[in-house]
Amino acid sequence: MVNYLVLGPIALAAIYIFYSIWWLLRQPAGNEKMREVGEAIQIGARTYLNKQYRAVALVAIIVLAVIYWLLGPVKALGFALGAITSSLTGYLGMNIAVRANVRTAEAARRGIAPALNVAFRSGSIMGLGVVVLGLLAIFTFYLWTGSVEALIGLGFGASFIAIFARVGGGIYTKAADVGADLVGKVEAGIPEDDPRNPAVVADNVGDNVGDVAGMGADLFESYVNSIIAAMLLGAVVSYPLLLAAVGIVASVVGALFVRTNNPRRVIAAMNTGLFVAAVLFAIGAYTVTNYFLGNESINIFWSVITGLILGLFIGFITNYYTSNSYRPTRGIAEAASTGAATNIIAGLATGMISTALPVLLVAAAVIFTNWLAGIYGIAIAAVGMLATLGISLATDTYGPVADNAAGIVEMAGLGQETRERAEALDAVGNTTAAVGKGLAIGSAALTALALLVTFFQVTGLEIVNLREPIVLAGLFVGALLPFLFSALSMRAVGEAAMRIVGEVRRQFRDPDLMAGQARPDYARVVAIATEAALYKMVAPSLLAVAVPVAVGFGFGSRGAEAIAGLLIGAIVTGFLMAVMMANAGGAWDNAKKYIEAGHLGGKKSDVHKAAVIGDTVGDPLKDTAGPSLNILIKIVSIVSLLIAPLL
Repeated sequence: MVNYLVLGPIALAAIYIFYSIWWLLRQPAGNEKMREVGEAIQIGARTYLNKQYRAVALVAIIVLAVIYWLLGPVKALGFALGAITSSLTGYLGMNIAVRANVRTAEAARRGIAPALNVAFRSGSIMGLGVVVLGLLAIFTFYLWTGSVEALIGLGFGASFIAIFARVGGGIYTKAADVGADLVGKVEAGIPEDDPRNPAVVADNVGDNVGDVAGMGADLFESYVNSIIAAMLLGAVVSYPLLLAAVGIVASVVGALFVRTNNPRRVIAAMNTGLFVAAVLFAIGAYTVTNYFLGNESINIFWSVITGLILGLFIGFITNYYTSNSYRPTRGIAEAASTGAATNIIAGLATGMISTALPVLLVAAAVIFTNWLAGIYGIAIAAVGMLATLGISLATDTYGPVADNAAGIVEMAGLGQETRERAEALDAVGNTTAAVGKGLAIGSAALTALALLVTFFQVTGLEIVNLREPIVLAGLFVGALLPFLFSALSMRAVGEAAMRIVGEVRRQFRDPDLMAGQARPDYARVVAIATEAALYKMVAPSLLAVAVPVAVGFGFGSRGAEAIAGLLIGAIVTGFLMAVMMANAGGAWDNAKKYIEAGHLGGKKSDVHKAAVIGDTVGDPLKDTAGPSLNILIKIVSIVSLLIAPLL
């Protein structure tokens, strides 16, 4: 039975979203030059997303027809609803971010506090928009169908859009970023976001289509599928919905606490908002659990809290390994003093060692929650981990908005003081983005595990025998999948970046351009990045959908066992690779910024050039392959669950 109490928090968040949009659009958008740059970014981002979703829609229609034929109209309708709502989150985030960036730049002329307010408010619109659309889609579809199993189609629709959005956006943003850095910073020795660089607009566009629209679709999919898995496994199907509703209220209140006038207290202000939201959610979760499940369900409550705490700890660990306030990232910066090779070696080592604590914590959480409440404890812990996604995603989306604002300040020539304020916000944005990726990876692992145990229950598998060759074969194929997937997406970035480097070098040969007397052809680089992303995103994205289907049906009556091995291999390997790539890339990026802040020789030194090369190596790891692995391990799980009745 569905509980209508969830509509109250949805309405509250909707009011906050609409008011924030109204408030944001009333903020000044700067001078003519700032508006010109902002409009170029806006047009580029909108053009790319429109083309991306048109391309994905053609494939989605074919998949929709197959689901309708094999699984019936209800699951097909769920797939369509999941795909549409996931697409809406991308459009919402992109449209807000490209309007907030120029307003954040203008606010930075007045001080840190106004700029933070604009940037974070835009992020909160995205964060709360994701959870509102996700919860509303699940609520309305379940209300209409009365079938929990039909929600699997909705979850697959969300996953299907997310994989294309993440891979395509990641290829776009990192191809432009690598191209801009290699020719601009390393070869020409000009500042980041210098208006003479033809790739800077494409780079800023990429922040919106990759780190905003892509991340939004990624976490929307995690949020939806964690709730669906808990609904499939639980006796009280409305309980996960009520927990999510409590999390929405906590996120709205927490967002109101993010305030500061001190540039050194920006990250502390965001942590305050996260802490307030976590405490409020814990109180609300206890109340909901006690009222709807009774006193004997205290173990379920502690499973929820375990997921919440796990998310916070993974955020702290990610911050330690990627922030230049701590030893690991500073060590990578110091390694650049002997060249790019030692910088890259140090970054890879840091990324690898950073996997230890998250993996141990997830393993401990799985054992503990299973002891508390069985397999349902694992599933409900994933809901607890993502319950305050509204504010967690707000801090993450703040990052690309601040990054864009810093670029607009540089391109519009707003002066050193404004630039320093914008760079201070951008530096914090790098850390919040890294923490956001850590949360996305941790939640992906927990959600995938919840879907895995759901798959076991649906198929009736109680024991997976590793002595069976079919299970071992599936295990090896699953372990291979993240490597193959990552190789395809990283190679796509490299090939697209090579084309952009060639174009930027061609334009730099114009002496008038380098003298600042000619305007670069920004549109040409945007077109190259768009074409490459749309063409190259297809193979890795379809691979994630096709492999579990091929393994399941390829082994006939033993297909369920083969898929069990596939899922275990893919989840374990994918989780480790995602953590390593995201943390290594984030650490390289912040090591570079540590040097740019005046340490170890500062900008334009040989140490800085070595760090820039390390950063460019890390770009496709942290913003393309790594984050996309989050969706890979979830989509193979949800596809396996979808085809389970046919095996």
